[in-house]
Amino acid sequence: MSGGFPDLLERLVRAEVDFVIIGGYAGVIHGCTYVTQDVDICCDFSVANLLALQKAVSDLHPVYRVTPDRKPLELTPENAGEFRNLYLDTDLGHLDCLSEVQGIGPYEKVKQVSLPIEIDGMRLRVLTIDALIKAKEAMNRPRDREAIRQLKAIKTLKSERK
Repeated sequence: MSGGFPDLLERLVRAEVDFVIIGGYAGVIHGCTYVTQDVDICCDFSVANLLALQKAVSDLHPVYRVTPDRKPLELTPENAGEFRNLYLDTDLGHLDCLSEVQGIGPYEKVKQVSLPIEIDGMRLRVLTIDALIKAKEAMNRPRDREAIRQLKAIKTLKSERK
């Protein structure tokens, strides 16, 4: 593994951040062929977990992507509890951290509809195909329609192989 999203995920795993891969990158893991521009995760937004996340990416110059002045990520035990989502730009790419997923619910529910996977010796959690379809249907964005089509086809192929 070298560079980009896999390295970003590896840093989170090493820092013991509690998270589930969601969104486009989860689709790619399941076999979708589209290109994604970021890694979306749903994570525990506890102070300890957010501080672990910050430590994992601190040397990657993380900045808030959706603010006009792109301020550096500077979480403290006092302010970490104020966030529900973090949209970050890092030297390895965009990292979107959400506390809940539309169509599924808060992190604990997201974790319940995820499954453990191993990639390059790294243990991760990713939304199941069914949960990913449900989330993308709830978002109902034009770009999600192709993902839903592909995910349903992948699900059918997997069930036929059994």
